[in-house]
Amino acid sequence: MPNAAVARFLSPIGELLREWRGARRMSQLDLSLETGISTRHLSCIETGKARASREMVARLADALDMPLRDRNALLRAAGYAPVHPESELAAPALDRVRRAIDLILAHQEPYPAFVISRHWEVLEVNQAAIRMNRFLFGDWQSAHSNLIHQLFDPNDFRQVILNWPDVARRFVRHLHDDLAANPTDRRIRALLAEALSYPGVPQRWQLGDADDDGDPIVTFTFASPRGELRFFETITTFAAPHDVTLDEIRIDCTFPADEHTAAVCAELARQT
Repeated sequence: MPNAAVARFLSPIGELLREWRGARRMSQLDLSLETGISTRHLSCIETGKARASREMVARLADALDMPLRDRNALLRAAGYAPVHPESELAAPALDRVRRAIDLILAHQEPYPAFVISRHWEVLEVNQAAIRMNRFLFGDWQSAHSNLIHQLFDPNDFRQVILNWPDVARRFVRHLHDDLAANPTDRRIRALLAEALSYPGVPQRWQLGDADDDGDPIVTFTFASPRGELRFFETITTFAAPHDVTLDEIRIDCTFPADEHTAAVCAELARQT
């Protein structure tokens, strides 16, 4: 039966499972072996002839390595209420987590640090990031709250990144990895398309050829009034989160890649 004809007979949960199986390159047989469900029963779940239990949905989500937001979507498609809450970062329920984030940002001084969402929105920065932005741009303010647009827009941070092709190539790779991990996320897909649409992006990247050069880390090299400043970054995530918000945020901490950069960061902090 043609794929379009098969899709017409899929249940809501079946449509999601089929999309995720395709993204994970798993056949019904692969998924049935991974979860201990018979292929026949899995096929009946996908077509709506059988209803998956909550436990079954959880096993399917585990086998497909689905993020918490998508696990909730799978539960809703199966007719169940979602189990993973999604709290505002400032909500009382996340008070201790909020304090931990503030502690990380403060301890990163005098080097910049950022809190970033799943869709690369900059949610918060430390004082070092504010100082560095003023040092590089004066009173100018970015037109974007999204880090991808800040890096790819020729009129934004991109204009002071001396090794922009290397940085941009790595972030295109990040977006491809994000999409592989979250294949149903239309915002990530749109964000990748938006990044690739900016001027100066090589044609081969638009065709999916954005492999990095094999370096273990990418160093950001900025043009500044004190000469070149070089940083590398580390990403911190929360282990085994139960809340959707915590599952999706990342703390991006930057570190100086040379003594000159470290000295400038320390001097800016003293001046403050």
